[in-house]
Amino acid sequence: MKHVLLALVFGCALYTAPAQLKTPAPSSTQTLRQDFGLSYIELSYSRPGIKGRKIFGDVVPFGKVWRTGANGATTLTFGDAVTIGGVKIPAGKYGLLSIPDQDSWTMIITKQLNVTSPAAYKIENDVVRIPVKPITFQYPIETFTMLFADVTPNSCTLQLLWENTIIMLPITTDIDTKIMGQIKEQVEGDGRPYFDAAMYYMDNGKDLNKALDWFNKSLVQSPGAFFILYQKAVCLSKLGRKQEAIDTANKGITAATAAKNDDYVALNKKLIASLK
Repeated sequence: MKHVLLALVFGCALYTAPAQLKTPAPSSTQTLRQDFGLSYIELSYSRPGIKGRKIFGDVVPFGKVWRTGANGATTLTFGDAVTIGGVKIPAGKYGLLSIPDQDSWTMIITKQLNVTSPAAYKIENDVVRIPVKPITFQYPIETFTMLFADVTPNSCTLQLLWENTIIMLPITTDIDTKIMGQIKEQVEGDGRPYFDAAMYYMDNGKDLNKALDWFNKSLVQSPGAFFILYQKAVCLSKLGRKQEAIDTANKGITAATAAKNDDYVALNKKLIASLK
């Protein structure tokens, strides 16, 4: 009996388990982080392929909850509050689900972070449900793709693309209230970011005379700054004060030439040409 045990032990010692192959996942994962508003949005999902199959209405059935990807649950993380479908959603991590259909999809933001099958879905955890019309695309998209498009300071569109279907989910965020609060606090305090405040006012259709006053104050802080002179000239042109804008742009050309900044020399010349 002892000899048998020794033989078994010796045989096991000679046996080596086969090596484990490392291969790509059938549906690769992707994490996207998009700077948005004064914070960010992060999306995490898996990307299945068509692989010769019929997708919507077959692999992904119509009328049933879909995890909007493959493998694990799809999640969205908002670094700041956003608004989707008219509902304000606090900062945090949420699940992204969808119910595809032939003529209309339902996009769902849910508190659930683990929905990988229709059976796991609980409607009471919905944060918002948004009906979205699918758009038919001429050329098939092999790999399920999501991306952030049409990004502006306070809005973007989450796009879903697969097979011949495109879904667009608009997302907005309120930055104006926060920035105006910062301007009030800092301009009236010790920081006095006059240039940044003036640019925000000018770029967002607010009081141009107030913006001009802040450009002048920023020039007191940084006399002869070529980039401030250019923006002041733009502000004057928006106010219809053409000759003052031209005079300021000429000062900007002198300052930019001294600083060897050809870009701002060209910008000022272009502005002057548009005013003549």
